[in-house]
This record gives sequence, structure tokens and C-alpha cells, in this order.
Amino acid sequence: MRKIVKMSIVAASLIATTAMAADKGIDITTTGQAVVYYQTLANNGAGSPDLFDQATGRANAGLQLNLDADLKNGFTFGSQINYLGTLGLEKNIVSNTMQNVNGGITENSISDDVYLSQLYVAKKIANTTVKLGRQELPQSLSPFAYSEGWNVFKNTFDAALVVNTDIPNTTLVGAYVGGGNYNNVGSNMSAFGDLTTTAGTVDGTAYMLTVQNKSIPMATVTGTYYSVSNVAGSVDADIFWGDVAIAGKDLPMGLNFGIQGGQISPDAAGLTDTSALGLKVGMKVDALTLMAAYTTVDDGTVGIKNTGGVKTPLYTQMILNQSSLYSDNDTYMLKAAYSLGSAGTIIAQGTMTDDNRNIAVPKDLTDLELIYKVKAGGVDFLAAYVNQSWDAAAGAADGQDLVRLVARYNF
Repeated sequence: MRKIVKMSIVAASLIATTAMAADKGIDITTTGQAVVYYQTLANNGAGSPDLFDQATGRANAGLQLNLDADLKNGFTFGSQINYLGTLGLEKNIVSNTMQNVNGGITENSISDDVYLSQLYVAKKIANTTVKLGRQELPQSLSPFAYSEGWNVFKNTFDAALVVNTDIPNTTLVGAYVGGGNYNNVGSNMSAFGDLTTTAGTVDGTAYMLTVQNKSIPMATVTGTYYSVSNVAGSVDADIFWGDVAIAGKDLPMGLNFGIQGGQISPDAAGLTDTSALGLKVGMKVDALTLMAAYTTVDDGTVGIKNTGGVKTPLYTQMILNQSSLYSDNDTYMLKAAYSLGSAGTIIAQGTMTDDNRNIAVPKDLTDLELIYKVKAGGVDFLAAYVNQSWDAAAGAADGQDLVRLVARYNF
């Protein structure tokens, strides 16, 4: 009963805020999305369920509503409330969810369906914007605390964000990130807590400074520094990360290049730094887009991973290969995308990872992915198939398959 009352208070507060804003002549913009999401993942070990068995399937039906308002005098307001249900698919098609509320699949009350993902106030002063509250953070400006878009809904953060553009061709971003919800398969999206690295929690605090400059023709240069607290126990760590993207209309065949790299440095004896480097090149010929990439990560204490989810900022990141990218590996990637016009886009991509970590599986991972995207009737559809194989001991699973189907309507 207490959870129902709490959620009712949240919903009532949003409704009351909307009504009062309308009375004061404040314009409110309403947007959102409706999503149906299905995924099944099965390995090929002895006795494992088949790919489309109920035991291997997960699903959600989601509805997201955004309320944004101009409060005048340079102030703006934003809120986002989400519904995560299952349409009863767990009764005969799936056994679990991609995301949930309060940690369960059973829908016994409104508190098991609804959570508040964004609630913030922003103020613009000249060329500076300050944003306080629960919000999304973009990967381009916050590569180690960003909102991942692969799941039903994006993860968000409790943060204070400052963006300044006083310097020509330069964006300065400062942030204090106090925590967030964690984006993973089966994650509880109503649970806002500590940030998470491969070495443990970050105790909920991270300070970030990003500088992005576009003064060099055809180049975007981005540098980021984080100070994170209580990683791997009571140890603090510094993160340095940089990215250079080169692209322009003057380059033939749509050529584009990228270089990225950085280091995570724990501040304690006995813990080692983790360094990473990535290179990529792409081109576009008519309807065909091609890309090749290479990344390498050494064997450090803290792996290269987003603190708000499971993905990495590496060029070789695909749908399912992140567990082999975090540390001590070399990964090679090829990607081709072919546009069929109104009939959609076909994407084929693959990686080969020389995984040198001291673990049983996966080892030397091969990841092959086929993706089809199309927009029809105003709905964005995605269908993806992933096949992974790796070295394994005799009798152990040496591969797995994933199928993901998503329908998303943005309004």
C-alpha cells in the first residue's frame, strides 16, 4: 500500500504542476514513445533451452511520456514518466523482462509498472546552461557516464550539468553525477543508486569536465576528465579520455576517420592503470556505408565500461560483445550498411576479439550480427540476430545466439 501511495503522489504532483503551469500561460510540450520489445538468448551447451523457448525469452511493453515547459526568465522544466509492463507475455511466451520496476515481473500494483526517469530544472544565462536533477547524459560528451539506448528505455542520472559555449567553436561541459539507475538486462529502472565499474561501485559520485572543439577544419576534438570516488573499495580513480573525429564534404567517397583513447588510473598501491586505444575509418558509396575499426585495451584493474550500464565507449562496441572488450584484448571490426530507401536498411557487422583475460569463457570471441531497420506506418522496427562463438573447455558452451525484435513509435 505504501508503494501505491508514493507513486500516486508522484503522478498527482506532475498533474498538478501541469495544471498550474497552464493557468499561468506556460506552454507545455508533450512527447513520448510506445515500445514493444522482445529478446531471446540461448547458448549451445548441453541441456540448454532452445532459442525460442519460454525460458530464454524476455519482453516488455512500454509507454514513455515527456512533459517539457518554458518557465520564462530563462528557466525550463522537464519530466519523464515511464510505464513498463509485459502484456501478460510471461504467461506463455517469455519468462522475464528486459527492464522492470521494483525488481519483479508480476504486476500487482501501479508501483510495479511506473517509475520517474527524468525530473529537472534548467536555467540559461547568456551562453551558459545549468541543468539540475534527474536527466539523460549523452555519450558524445560523457563517455563514462552516459544514457544507453539499446534497451526499452534509456538509463538516467541524478546530476548537475553545466554547458558553456563562450569560447568560439568550443563547448565546455562540467558535471557532478550523484548516481543513477543501471541499464542491464532485467534491470530495475526505479532503483537509483551508485554508479558501477568493472571493479565495483563508484559510491555514487563522479566529477566530469569535457572540452569539445571544432576549430580545426573537418575535425571534432573531444577531451574528458573524470574524478570518481570509492572504486574497488575506498580507492579513488582518475579517467582521461579523448576522441578525434574527422569528416567533411570535401573528403572523397564520404571518407571519415576516428581515433580514441585514454586511461583509468586507480589511486592506490597494487592497482594498475588501464589504457585503451581505438582507430576507425569509414566511407560511403551511394547506398553502401562501410567501416573498419580496431581497439586495444590492456590488463588493468578497472575495465573500460560505462558506469551507468554495460556498454563501452569503444568503436568496436556492437550489440552483444562488450564482455570481451572491457580489458586485456585486441578487437577487429568490419561493418557494412546498405540503404534500401523506404524499404529500410540492412546492417552486417562482425568482430574478432583476441581476449587475453585469465577467464574460462569467453576467450577469443567471434561476434557476427545481422540487423534490419525500417520505418513503416510511423513505427520504427528493428530485427537483429547475433551469433557468438568462443573457445571453451570440452563439454562447456562455446557459443550463443540472440534474437531481438523491437517496435518503437515516437510521438
